[in-house]
Amino acid sequence: MDKHDLEALDLELATFGRRATAVAMDKKLGTLERSAYLLLHHLSVHGPTGVKSLAEQFRLDISTISRQTAALESKLYIHRLPDPTDGRASSFEITESGSAELRKTKELRLARFAKLFEGWTPDESDQFLHLLAKLNRTFVD
Repeated sequence: MDKHDLEALDLELATFGRRATAVAMDKKLGTLERSAYLLLHHLSVHGPTGVKSLAEQFRLDISTISRQTAALESKLYIHRLPDPTDGRASSFEITESGSAELRKTKELRLARFAKLFEGWTPDESDQFLHLLAKLNRTFVD
């Protein structure tokens, strides 16, 4: 890509990030913030996970993950499971109320995105999803 294209890409990605977050999250409806949504989703799919593994998965430092998990724990969306082999270590597991909040938030997000993409053809939607997934994989490769 030339410099002009990179500048356009930078602006489009920054704008996309801001708008996607605004569409996906509405504090008036009580939906989860992005970090909470992603953590709960990860725990619901992968099961109990430790702080170090979460930090690696999300490419965040342990102190950030610790703050995020503490906030979820205070809302009773996750609970701590002590490690039987190491008294200092623990994992986090999603609770029933965390699963319910995740489902509620996911339904609201999907409804908003469905409305956003109403005017898109199936081919446009498929191409966008394919390219967005490819971009996301590029960040971790």
